Amino acid sequence: MGMTITEKILAAHAGKSAVRPGELIDVRVDLVLGNDITAPVAIKAFEKIGAERVFDRNKIALVPDHFTPNKDIKAAEQVKIMRRFAEAYGIVNFFEIGCMGIEHTLLPDKGLVVAGDLVIGADSHTCTYGALGAFSTGMGSTDMAAAMATGECWIKVPESMKFICTGRPSRWVSGKDLMLYIIGMIGVDGALYRAMEFTGDAFDYMTMADRFTICNMAIEAGGKNGIIPPDQQTIDYMSGRAKHDFTLYASDNDAVYRSVHNIDVSALEPMVAFPHLPENTRPVSQAGDISIDQAVIGSCTNGRIEDLRIATKVLKGKKVNRKVRLIVIPGTQEIYLQAIREGLAEALVEAGAAFSTPTCGPCLGGHMGILASGERAIATTNRNFVGRMGHPQSEVYLSNPAVAAASAVAGRIVSPDEI
Repeated sequence: MGMTITEKILAAHAGKSAVRPGELIDVRVDLVLGNDITAPVAIKAFEKIGAERVFDRNKIALVPDHFTPNKDIKAAEQVKIMRRFAEAYGIVNFFEIGCMGIEHTLLPDKGLVVAGDLVIGADSHTCTYGALGAFSTGMGSTDMAAAMATGECWIKVPESMKFICTGRPSRWVSGKDLMLYIIGMIGVDGALYRAMEFTGDAFDYMTMADRFTICNMAIEAGGKNGIIPPDQQTIDYMSGRAKHDFTLYASDNDAVYRSVHNIDVSALEPMVAFPHLPENTRPVSQAGDISIDQAVIGSCTNGRIEDLRIATKVLKGKKVNRKVRLIVIPGTQEIYLQAIREGLAEALVEAGAAFSTPTCGPCLGGHMGILASGERAIATTNRNFVGRMGHPQSEVYLSNPAVAAASAVAGRIVSPDEI
C-alpha cells in the first residue's frame, strides 16, 4: 500500500519506512516558530522545564508580527521577552521592526522553509508552508517549548483528503476563491485533523502566492495541514532562497485517501465569505447590496506582491469611496520595497489607501484598523468570526484582493468588473 505526500514526510522525520493514519509518532523538526502572542508563553514554559540550551539556534524563528509596531505597553513587554530570549540563546532568526514581516510570508521568502521540511509553529496558520511541499502545522505554546528544547514533537498521523482541481481560472479568480469555495463546500470542520492535499492542472495557472493562500486556509476547514506537491514553479521559487537542501515528495498512485473531491476551477467566480464563518460563502454576483466602511488588503493570506499588483490593477486611476477606509498591508519589508519600486505603493496611496508597515494588525483585531459597532469590512484576511476585527457587533466579509479593491471604490461589495 502506497503513502501520501504527507505520510512520506512524516515517515522520513520519524525514521520509519512507512506510517499509517492514526499512528502516534515522534518526529524531528526542521523549524520551530513563535510570534509575539505565543512565543512568550513558550519561553516561560521552556524556562520552567529547566532546559539549558535550545536544540539548534538556527532552527528556531521568532517573529513579533501581530502588534508590530508595538501598539501598547503590554505588546512591548511581550516582544521584550522574545528579544531577551533570542539574545540569551543566540537565536539566529529573530525578526523585529525593520527586517520583520508577517511570519507566514516572511519565513518562506527567507528560505527558512523548503520542500520536504517538517515545521511546527505556535500559530494556527503555520499550515501555509504546505505550498512548498512541506509538512507544517500549528501547535500550542507548550509544544513549542518542548520542541525548542529537544528538536522533536509527537504527531498523530492524519488521514488525507484529496482535492483534484482542474481547469483554468477565469479573470479575477484566485487561489483565495478556490479555497473559499472548498471551505463552503465541506464546512469549517470538513477536514478536521486531516491532511488536505491539492493537485490538478489548475495549479499550472496558479502562482506561489495563490498556493500559499490555499494552504494557509486549510485550518479554516479544520485541517491538520494543507499541502501541494512541488513542481517546477516550487523549485523556481526556492532556488536562490533555500537556506538548506530540499527533498521533493509525491504521493504514490495507490495511496489511500479518506475522500477525493473533483473541482472545475474554470467554473468558479470570485467568492465572498459572509459573517461569521469562512464556510458562509457565495459568489460575488450573489452578494447583494452590502455597503462597507472599511477594506483591508494584506495579512498572511493575501499580502504578497502579486496581491498588491492585482489591487493596483483594479484601483489605478480610481478613488476610494469617501465613506470607506482602505488599508493596505504588505507581508514583508521586501514586499514593501518592491511595491515602492514598481509604483504600486504610489498608485494605491493616490487612490486613497493608507499604506502600513508589515503587521497582522487588524486581522485579529489587534490594531491598524479596528471596527466599531455596526461597521462592516471586506478583507483579504482568513477569518471572519464574531468580533474578529473589533466590536462584537461589527461584520467581516472575506474576499480576494481584486474584490476588496473594487468594493473600496464602490462603497459596497462588488465584482471588479462592475467598476
